[in-house]
Amino acid sequence: MEKENITTEFNNDIAISVKGLKKMYRLYNKPSDRFFNALGVKKHNYKEHYALNGVDIEVKKGETIGIIGTNGSGKSTLLKIITGVLSPTEGSVDVDGRISALLELGAGFNMEYSGIENIYLNGTTMGFSRKEIDKRLDAILSFADIGDYVYQPVKTYSSGMFVRLAFAVAINIDPEILIVDEALSVGDVFFQSKCYHKFEEFKAEGKTILFVSHDLSSIAKYCDRVVLLNKGDKLAEGAPKEMIDLYKQVLVGQFAHEKDSEYNDILADPASEVSANALEYGSGEAAITDFYVTDERGIRTNALIKGSGFTIHMHVKFNGDVKQPIFAFTVKNVKGTEITGTNTMFEKAFLEDVSAGDEFDVTFTQKIDLQGGEYLLSFGVTGYLLDTFTVYHRLYDAMSITVISDKDTVGFYDTNSKIEVIKN
Repeated sequence: MEKENITTEFNNDIAISVKGLKKMYRLYNKPSDRFFNALGVKKHNYKEHYALNGVDIEVKKGETIGIIGTNGSGKSTLLKIITGVLSPTEGSVDVDGRISALLELGAGFNMEYSGIENIYLNGTTMGFSRKEIDKRLDAILSFADIGDYVYQPVKTYSSGMFVRLAFAVAINIDPEILIVDEALSVGDVFFQSKCYHKFEEFKAEGKTILFVSHDLSSIAKYCDRVVLLNKGDKLAEGAPKEMIDLYKQVLVGQFAHEKDSEYNDILADPASEVSANALEYGSGEAAITDFYVTDERGIRTNALIKGSGFTIHMHVKFNGDVKQPIFAFTVKNVKGTEITGTNTMFEKAFLEDVSAGDEFDVTFTQKIDLQGGEYLLSFGVTGYLLDTFTVYHRLYDAMSITVISDKDTVGFYDTNSKIEVIKN
């Protein structure tokens, strides 16, 4: 298909102009369908999926624009087309200014080269001469702060050193337009602080910034305008607070949009929340037959607003007699670290024997003070059989929940501190 490229007279006040942008992927049922279609043996044996479906965005010079949306909404696809990594199926993109893109950090690095060699390699691919890179070298090395490792092959770096160097190269080339896709959260907390400080410098200098992040507090703090995407469509754009509020409605299935009926059905259907990667095992005396989460209004969802109340539900059927079963849940982050959890033994909430055929609805109600992000829920029914700890049924990583936050603090959860500063 010949790609449409609409040519227009560019406005000197506009840094990025996106018009009618579409990106379509062909989804085949099996690899052989793709092969035969390429040979012309079969036609139309695929589904068309639009990662972007007619998106229009205009970014003025000196603006900081945030792009928010659920996973799969088209945010990263949009940035890749703007930076030239991907080609659009239809529509046009016009860019006026030198871009530095913090997308896939270190994608252009040669793992056999040293850090210094990769700095020059990346700089030349960005269009800089060796003299221009020489002028920026001290700033890059100071920002990366990896010491003499910069003279060693990149393949010997830890992941932390690798992203520090890649970020330092990308952000110290004095771009006119900075495009960021979640890259400010790389490295340790001290390096992240340095990244945000540099980001603030760029904004103060009047640079144009296009910023994709799930960190709503940063979106609210830095952005002049925000664009809300959902499943390839631009739902709305406007002031950060208004768009963040709409985003929260999308996440809990409350945004009134004709194209969102399927999305709302998914949020309302607990079966869709079951992870295909859940680990299940147990002796069989008990079976967890249903589980889901409701918000403080009693609506089933897997998206929770930080600071609000929520309830975890599990339905358990017993296939055998069990003495004092323990019902439990745990919350892990996406890296597998257990963050919190409890059970009926800890809470002294249920200390009874049960019989085969008994069924129970178990609920855990609490407030969500975890930082914004993605988490995994696990469920279990355990107990002690002749003083031996026994797992009757356990579902690890059974479903995911998303915590939506416009204010995150340090660590895993918020202490909800009340602060007073009194001048003496």
